Amino acid sequence: MSPCKVLVTGARGFVGEALVFHLLLDRRFAPVAAVRGPTRLQGLCPLVQLELGSSSAAQLAGIDVVVHAAARVHVMRETADDALAEFRRVNVDATLQLARSAAQAGVKRFVYISSIKVNGERTVCGRPFTADDVPAPEDPYGLSKHEAEQALRSFGQQTGMEIVIIRPPLVYGPGVKANFLSLLKVLNKGIVLPLGGIRNQRSLVAIGNLVSLITACINHPAAAGQTFLVGDGDDLSTPVLLKRMASALQKKVRLLPVPAKWLLFFAAVVGRRNVAQRICESLQVDISKNAALLGWVPPIDVDTALRRTADHFQGTRKR
Repeated sequence: MSPCKVLVTGARGFVGEALVFHLLLDRRFAPVAAVRGPTRLQGLCPLVQLELGSSSAAQLAGIDVVVHAAARVHVMRETADDALAEFRRVNVDATLQLARSAAQAGVKRFVYISSIKVNGERTVCGRPFTADDVPAPEDPYGLSKHEAEQALRSFGQQTGMEIVIIRPPLVYGPGVKANFLSLLKVLNKGIVLPLGGIRNQRSLVAIGNLVSLITACINHPAAAGQTFLVGDGDDLSTPVLLKRMASALQKKVRLLPVPAKWLLFFAAVVGRRNVAQRICESLQVDISKNAALLGWVPPIDVDTALRRTADHFQGTRKR
């Protein structure tokens, strides 16, 4: 039996690249990397220079499954005059164009990497989001992801192409960027943080766990037409996360017990309330559906994932 040929978009990105490397180690799959520009995957698998919004059926000839990980991601400091229009152009219009090309090429399944922001921005502690909750996106990025999901489901019903949607929360792992990388740098320097008074619960997902679920969704019959949330299955408060990150770095962490409401107030004064909300508020996901339908549970525990992340971070700093 020939391996399943999988096109991965965004294969130069954090998630897409990790997925391709994962698929290369599994004889059931033959990954094809859709990229723009140079990539570390050169020579390891077939490459397709694919521009979002102008894909063609010819570029997807012979592909069995598309995993669409490319997107205009959440922007902390937005510069576009019309942010929603820009997110829609890439995340909705280009996604639907890719789906059309995929259907024309005879692709059987389209796996869409969405975002937990489709569910919303926060949960009540102990009441996690589920995959079947009514969506409640609050920002242009989350709204564009929701609209893309709706467009794909409708398109799948029209064409028969199987649609699978995965909504990750914050993804971390070796090579992580943005806020998680900033926390690693702060903890590595031993800087005192005023975050000891936060009482929340956050779901995160290690990159290894995310690519494991994506791989399960590529060919599992029960995944067709479904939406899945994904996480490590070990929700952490911000102080506990910082302590476990520091342990992975083999550093001591110093946390001052400043009340969360004070942090939110001062963050609002300096225009960083959104950042403070992500640090102080709860956001939990229920992943029980994954085990029930797919028999999937996270293969990597949080401490192992954090240790791998820390080792990579410290290794890059020594180069």
